[in-house]
Amino acid sequence: MNVVSFQETVTVTQKFNQKQPSSNEIVVIGDAPLTLTDVINVARHGKQVSLTIQEDILQRVEASCNYIADAVKSGKPIYGVTSGFGGMAHIAIAPEQAAELQNNLIWYHKAGTGKKLPLADVRAAMLLRVNSHIYGASGIRLEILKRIVTFLNAGVTPHVYEFGSIGASGDLVPLSYITGALLGLDSRYTVDFDGETVDAPTALARLGLEAMELLPKEGLAMMNGTSVMTAIAANCIYDTKVLLSLSMGVHALAIQGLYGTNQSFHPFIHEHKPHFGQIWAADEMLSLLEGSELIRNELDGSHDYRGLQPIQDRYSLRCLAQYLGPIVDGIEQISGQVEVEMNSVTDNPLIDVENQASYHGGNFLGQYIGTGMDSLRYYLGLLAKHLDTQIALLVAPEFNNGLSPSLTGNTGNPVNMGLKGLQIVGNSIMPLLTFYGNSIADRFPTHAEQFNQNINSQGFASANLARDSLDIFRQYLAISLMFGIQAVDLRTYLIAQHYDASVCLSPQTRKLYLAVREVIGEPPSIDKPYIWNDREQPLDEHIAKIVADIKAEGVIVQAINQQLSDSNVASSNE
Repeated sequence: MNVVSFQETVTVTQKFNQKQPSSNEIVVIGDAPLTLTDVINVARHGKQVSLTIQEDILQRVEASCNYIADAVKSGKPIYGVTSGFGGMAHIAIAPEQAAELQNNLIWYHKAGTGKKLPLADVRAAMLLRVNSHIYGASGIRLEILKRIVTFLNAGVTPHVYEFGSIGASGDLVPLSYITGALLGLDSRYTVDFDGETVDAPTALARLGLEAMELLPKEGLAMMNGTSVMTAIAANCIYDTKVLLSLSMGVHALAIQGLYGTNQSFHPFIHEHKPHFGQIWAADEMLSLLEGSELIRNELDGSHDYRGLQPIQDRYSLRCLAQYLGPIVDGIEQISGQVEVEMNSVTDNPLIDVENQASYHGGNFLGQYIGTGMDSLRYYLGLLAKHLDTQIALLVAPEFNNGLSPSLTGNTGNPVNMGLKGLQIVGNSIMPLLTFYGNSIADRFPTHAEQFNQNINSQGFASANLARDSLDIFRQYLAISLMFGIQAVDLRTYLIAQHYDASVCLSPQTRKLYLAVREVIGEPPSIDKPYIWNDREQPLDEHIAKIVADIKAEGVIVQAINQQLSDSNVASSNE
């Protein structure tokens, strides 16, 4: 039987595992495709940006502008340059009104509403817009690209709203707010200037820049593209990879809390069903459990009966790799699609400088983002549902292999009810995540914009929903971690007659355990578990602290990154 070797597939996991971005180098636009790490570093960590100095690339950008200028002079028919827009594209635009058409385009799209987008999403969108234009197929001046770079490097971020794009002709309304602010079009366009809200003309003055007027095609070039939805998606993919790794850590705590076996992750099993994601999950779990005193170490093939407990673990433990595998594969596929979109030209029409031609097309349709973010939300729901089954096992004395009901600490006091309330809160969140997993890409209006945009991706909405799902999932993971910490403390007592699980946990999960303990301000104790008497700690405050730390990529996420780093080193050295 020909099977892919376990170790061959494991080495590929280094591509999947997302490391913490932390480079001081400048991100150069145009020299190489942007990576997800580039986007995160610029969007969240203020990494500086510059344009390529390769003359052939810069000349191609300028040549596309020259092509548009010549087309306007000669009256050559080009959509959105010498014609109106969308369903009004039959209207001819005279050469003397070609620039006015572009500047007017921004105004009638100033119609966004809802909350403001996170600054990181807008910064990522600005980076991607420059990257899209650097290919020289858009007919936009280098001066505008340089201005975007100036804004990014100075920490100036336009305010953009969460509602206003159907993801068909790109993110027209969101990109119009970015464009209006860059131009200093009006004081009613505002920006975040290094933490301060100021109007766009004031921001330009502080930067030593003057207001600009658009030339033919430039408004369309700036607004007609998928950059905002793709920016949100890039941030979501990064967060998902971090939270997936954290989910693996929670599962490892649950397995140790339940006194599970490591045999379910034996390489022999997964060599015979060698999906990438399944191999990754099995290998990661073996690494997470290695050295633990709280599991049944059965990699030698032993099978011992356990009284009233089954000889093998229940499905949520035993089939963990098989369940998570498709999720891992799906996330990786979406990640690849997002990276392609990040490095694409997504406006219309596109200009072929070499052949002196322009082509009308639809690269602005964000279908990859729409369906990708729909799938991402679905996968988050599956992750939550799996964790929910582990929590259900942990709290039920019929299934938890000797732990107290609801993981109660001090069972000697009958008023203590343990984590009943915490489980109910988790139960209130998990269905929301599966509900958010419903698709929106298939719910588009077929009559949009005079039936011109009669298919539309809903990519912007789908990406925004994905960000919301991730916010909810962080809450659920915080709760899951609290169950995991209590469970391993109680299991440690059954095995070692004290409650300090850091002594008995595997080295990898010990880091996560101690990080959570640090965040909630409850150091390990040999005398009592995380929760002893119910009234001794405010669980809601603990949830909030854990969520804040995860969102800030604090010590809990750092423990995860170390986990992955150690796992990768071990894989590469074997």
